[in-house]
Amino acid sequence: MAWWIGALFAVGSVCFLVASMASQWASVSRPGIGMTFFVGSIFFTSAGYLQYADAVNADRAGAGWRPASWEPARPDWLAAAVQLVGTLLFNVSTFEAMKRGLDTRQTDLRVWTPNAFGSICFLVASAIAFAEVRRRRPSLGWRIAALNLLGSVAFGVSAVAALVEPSTNEPVSAAIANAGTSAGALCFLVGAVLLMPEAGEHDPGPVDAPTRPAAAV
Repeated sequence: MAWWIGALFAVGSVCFLVASMASQWASVSRPGIGMTFFVGSIFFTSAGYLQYADAVNADRAGAGWRPASWEPARPDWLAAAVQLVGTLLFNVSTFEAMKRGLDTRQTDLRVWTPNAFGSICFLVASAIAFAEVRRRRPSLGWRIAALNLLGSVAFGVSAVAALVEPSTNEPVSAAIANAGTSAGALCFLVGAVLLMPEAGEHDPGPVDAPTRPAAAV
């Protein structure tokens, strides 16, 4: 399952990276950029659920597969669950961002707010995962977790800069928002690619994808 988690996160990261870079050029189709972000968020959610299911069914060999559980005392489960919530918030944010005619208040409420909370979820999930592997430095799992934590920080910066100011009807800084998304997506992409060969290795601790790897607009 880890290989699929890495592959899906990689595709989602490429979508976010391409869309954020394309946002720098006025000639690029705005609807096309919005759709690319939304498609990327779906890949993140797909990977996020596999990550969560992997945590739910850890150490249950022969006990039967289950789709969900409630185990907040387990760091790997908690990181995966928080990350999954974050991906769902990004689904909402990127879907709403495709709608035209939103005023500043609507944009901040329906696009920026789920984006900001999604970024917080990714940061929390990445921090939990990194804390779990920090003693294994400089293992591959530690490198992946560090990349995802760095990517989550970049997405958080992007979210702050994307807030639309009522006085100008413009983001705080579109340049910083796009740069943060690009940097975060690149970190997640590298982490996802590194996770794929790790799928064949035994790794006893959780790794963030944000949570084994991790997005923002």
